[in-house]
Amino acid sequence: QVQLVESGGGLAQPGNSLKLSCAASGSIVRRNGMGWYRQTPRKERELVAAITSGGTTTYADSVKSRFTISRDNAKNTVYLQMNSLKPEDTAVYYCNANLYTYSRGWADYWGQGTQVTVSS
Repeated sequence: QVQLVESGGGLAQPGNSLKLSCAASGSIVRRNGMGWYRQTPRKERELVAAITSGGTTTYADSVKSRFTISRDNAKNTVYLQMNSLKPEDTAVYYCNANLYTYSRGWADYWGQGTQVTVSS
């Protein structure tokens, strides 16, 4: 059984920073891409940032130059450093990982979500 556990969300003032972490645990044999998505009551879940197993990154236009995604393969962990936060970054942030296990093969896994609120 694979589990993704997120941490690091919370309340931040505009212009401040937060760092999200997502640790994958369980019978993981191989890792592929990992990423962060976010969702608000008014919008569908959208990709924020993604990183391949080789380290290639992709960002939504709205977060480019402000957010940085990184990963530590030894720890099965992906991070999202969020700088210069804006009120429109307020959302529930979800971690996603494409992982290989002997029981399921390649499959997408999701974290439970962590709330990020940007407000003065």
